[in-house]
Amino acid sequence: MIISVPLQNILKLSVIITATLLVSSCAAGDAQFTQDNPADFWWGLWHGVISVISLVIHIFNEAVVVYEPDNIGGWYDFGFLLGVIMVWGGGCHASCKTRIERQQDKEWEEIGDKVEKKVMRKLKHWAEQEDTAEPDAEWDDIADKVEHKLKRKIREWAEKD
Repeated sequence: MIISVPLQNILKLSVIITATLLVSSCAAGDAQFTQDNPADFWWGLWHGVISVISLVIHIFNEAVVVYEPDNIGGWYDFGFLLGVIMVWGGGCHASCKTRIERQQDKEWEEIGDKVEKKVMRKLKHWAEQEDTAEPDAEWDDIADKVEHKLKRKIREWAEKD
C-alpha cells in the first residue's frame, strides 16, 4: 500500500526539522564554551531568544540546557534577559490590554449616557403629549424602570462582543 503525502506537507516538515536542528545546535550548554572561552553578551542574547525552544528540547535531552553555565557573568545575564524579553514582550501585554479595555468601557459609558438622555427626552415628550393629567410620581417610577432596563440591555449587548 502506497501512502500519498502532498509535497507541500513534506516541505513544511523538512523546514521545521531543519529549523529545530539549527536552533538546537546553537543552544546553551554547547561544548564550544569553556572557562577559558566563556559565552559573552551576544551569546546570552541568543540563548535568551531561543530559551523556550531550549527548554522544550531539554525536557527530552539532558545535554541541552537553557542557560550557559560557562559565561562572562553580568553581561551574559543581561543579554540573556534581553533575549527573553524580546521573545515574550516584557510586561507590555497586560498593561496594553487593560488600557484598551478601559478606553472601550469609557466609550460605552459615553454612548450609554447619550442614548439614555435621548430616550428620556423622547419618553417625557411622549408622556406629556398623551396624558397631561398624569402625576409626576408615576412618571418618575416609570422613568426609573426604563432607565435601569435600558442600561442593563445596553451592557448585555456590549458584553456580547
